[in-house]
Amino acid sequence: MNKHIDRRRISAGLALTTVAVSALLVLTGCSKVPDTIKIGVAQPLSGPLGALGQDLLNGVNLAVAELNKGGYTVDGKRVTLEVVSVDDKADAATGKTVAQQLVDAGVVAVIGHLNSGVSIETAPIYAAKDIAQIAISTNPKFTQLGFPTTFRMVANDTLQARAIGSFAATQLGAARYAALDDGTPYGKGLADGAAEQLKAEKKEVVVRKSFDDKTVAFDELAGELKAAKVEVIVSTLNDFQALALLEALRKVDHTKVSLLGGDTIKTTDMTKAMGMVEGVYATSPVLEAKEFTTGKPFLEKYIEAYKKPPAYGGHYSYDSTYVLSAAIQKAKSADPKAITKAMHSINGYAPVIGTMTWDDKGEQRYGAVGVYELRSGSWELRMRSDRW
Repeated sequence: MNKHIDRRRISAGLALTTVAVSALLVLTGCSKVPDTIKIGVAQPLSGPLGALGQDLLNGVNLAVAELNKGGYTVDGKRVTLEVVSVDDKADAATGKTVAQQLVDAGVVAVIGHLNSGVSIETAPIYAAKDIAQIAISTNPKFTQLGFPTTFRMVANDTLQARAIGSFAATQLGAARYAALDDGTPYGKGLADGAAEQLKAEKKEVVVRKSFDDKTVAFDELAGELKAAKVEVIVSTLNDFQALALLEALRKVDHTKVSLLGGDTIKTTDMTKAMGMVEGVYATSPVLEAKEFTTGKPFLEKYIEAYKKPPAYGGHYSYDSTYVLSAAIQKAKSADPKAITKAMHSINGYAPVIGTMTWDDKGEQRYGAVGVYELRSGSWELRMRSDRW
């Protein structure tokens, strides 16, 4: 009798457990979506490029705060987005280390990196886990690696090189050009492309030099540029290097030249170059927030949050986060592979720039490049186009 009673109790207990589990599954809707979804951010947060990397992180943080406050949901479930940030120090080796840290932390996508060399080296790490990598890096090789996980926020260097060469050839009216680079994948690739475009425009590149990204001793180069009667210098040197070069040109009295650079000289420090040569210009695929009709509300929110204006591309990382959040919703999942697939098919609403949509390689379909001129201590837009 006792054994019979014990069996009944066990059976009853199992039945109650089954009912309780079933009820719990009904209450949770069998959802596989976690309560928290982690988004990785990998940028240089220290060193010479720290301000730019922090700006990109700020953009992500601002977007995530707004999405969480607005009651972000995935497949009908309220979800909290969490930012996991790491400092890649603008160094490829460090970048690979922190990329693995983000993978181990369980992020579903990564906003990173700033530097092309870092993005290219880290791409295989993210791709191995199907994690979408949304980078502001501009070297074309990044999206030519063959990974479905590479996405670019802005136009690439192929378009920027055409913009540099075309503007220098048609707007600066010179016959003799120099092309200089800082030896990085970004700098060398962009300068090579610009030189090719100049040649296509029937312009002569009489000096072509590469340096490392720390060189500031340019007295010998200044003498060479003067001897070659260079009228326009196309440069992908950093701002502090460009300033050192202009100072060297002044010492040899060769200042009737124009300098046209990439976005590494489109900085506030470069305003020191006013009056040193005939003209200073910069190209950039990172258009300023104020250039967009919806940029003003973003700038107001950004300044309120961080007590300063954006330093670089915070509006692009902000927009990328919104588009990523829409892809997660479209995927109805926190599975990185499903999110990556959704990213390729989405025409994402980007609050500042309007829209973000990618081709099958992860290139922006409507990325544009602007040309800016240094005037009265600030950078003023001369022209911009997505078809140079």
